[in-house]
Amino acid sequence: MKAAGLWDVFVKHSRPEGEEAILADKTGARLFHHAPEPDAARPEIDRSTLRQILLDGVPQGSIKWGHAFVSAAPVAGSAEWELKFANGFKTVVDLLVGADGARSRVRPLVSDAQIQYTGITGAEVSFAREVAEKHPELIARIGNGSMYALDEGKLLGSQRNGDGRVRTYAWFHSDEPDVLPSDPSEAIAFILAQYEGWAPWLRQLVELADRNAIYPRPLHILPVGHSWPHRAGVTLLGDAMNLLTPYGGRGANVAMYAAWQLGLALANGPVQDLDAAVAKYEQDVRKVVVAAQELSDRSTKKAMGPNGAQATIDLYHEQFAADAAAAAAQ
Repeated sequence: MKAAGLWDVFVKHSRPEGEEAILADKTGARLFHHAPEPDAARPEIDRSTLRQILLDGVPQGSIKWGHAFVSAAPVAGSAEWELKFANGFKTVVDLLVGADGARSRVRPLVSDAQIQYTGITGAEVSFAREVAEKHPELIARIGNGSMYALDEGKLLGSQRNGDGRVRTYAWFHSDEPDVLPSDPSEAIAFILAQYEGWAPWLRQLVELADRNAIYPRPLHILPVGHSWPHRAGVTLLGDAMNLLTPYGGRGANVAMYAAWQLGLALANGPVQDLDAAVAKYEQDVRKVVVAAQELSDRSTKKAMGPNGAQATIDLYHEQFAADAAAAAAQ
């Protein structure tokens, strides 16, 4: 954000209290609580606000809405690509960056890797500020940031959003990813059935859900260590490059880091050697990406094991120690 010249507006809209984190087991017992001082917290803002800050920070006219990408074809005798869009628009570019998500249409140009179902599925539900205000005791249990209840290989995790909405994710193991009923009432009953015997206040996070905002959330990943042979004129970043589960808390950060590094590579590299600059970006960023993938994979397995809360707490302490050692070595 600093490199983009957006730090001041980022801090203006940040929510340092959103760094608060609570871990519990299925009884609702609080086993871990991290509540940093506001002046020591890393800023955290809602993604919709962050997205708007970034959009407002780019040159006017550089984003073309209504251009759904369809295909790309190499231009004979060059490293350029002809792009086709659903609205009929065509153009030729010297660099195509696939930042088009988990089911990227650009990725197949450089990699045959397919996203893999993790064996974990579930749903996202939420309720609005007006509902939250009627249940102050429940909101106090969540805190100002995030609360995760981990037990029996399952998770119920809630987040306080900047607009007062409380968003909850329910994840559990399933052989099939698409198990959530389409009928809202049936979907809520199905989710609650996965958490029989869990504390009433944890189940209430699902019971209060807005019936018009229930979304299936099966978890998919790209293979840890995903890479591809460099191809002139095309590269990847974000979920198209390194799709992670949310358990490591690295996905958005790594995507923004990769975008920053690619921008630097293009700005600072020799104009006549664009391809070399992009190839170096892929090599350099991959080190950070693989580390994030490994942490995400480890975090997922710990959290979704039989004693998820304590295993995650142990992992936190391991990561804190590793971060401290790395900082001391600098």
